[in-house]
Amino acid sequence: MQPVDAGVASRARKPCSRRQVRTRPDREIALTQDSILGVVLAGGQSSRFGSDKAQALFGDRPLAHHAGNLLRPYVADVVIAGIGGTIVDLPEPGLGPLGGIAGALDHAATLGFTSVMTIACDMPVLPDGLLAALARRAPAYCNDAPVLGHWQAAFAAHLLAHIQRTPRRSVRGWAEAIGALPIIAAGPVPNVNTPADMAAL
Repeated sequence: MQPVDAGVASRARKPCSRRQVRTRPDREIALTQDSILGVVLAGGQSSRFGSDKAQALFGDRPLAHHAGNLLRPYVADVVIAGIGGTIVDLPEPGLGPLGGIAGALDHAATLGFTSVMTIACDMPVLPDGLLAALARRAPAYCNDAPVLGHWQAAFAAHLLAHIQRTPRRSVRGWAEAIGALPIIAAGPVPNVNTPADMAAL
């Protein structure tokens, strides 16, 4: 699928406008801010960081807090997926971001949300326009960082089946399998793997 430039897309429409978004040939969903759950994925081991990076302070607040605040203008609520969070990974821990997304989709469907926007806990800043572009369509993902995405809650069972049958735990692979739209960021997408990465932001 041809990637969409987030900078161009962000000038075209306001975030979360009410409209019909075609996501599959046989399916249309209406996306509004009230129908979207924001989820911060914080289930990683943080092995290169040396401690729980979701709780590492960036300025005077944890990284995960900054990531959640980035989502808030586009979603009804923000929750944490992973260790100590509201959402548990599915079908089990240790599956990487896909397990967190699977848990998030299942949780969102149970609560009646139409879709989920996901962000990694180590993304405290993002290029302008990227989240606005993602909020307008689902499924969609950042071409440079697929864990940053917007997914229909109805794909929960599909993702669990994908995890069971596919050894490769790739968010990009699953996104491509469901025909998600890749969004090109207008600039670099920071990813904090080490304390030095955070100091460089």
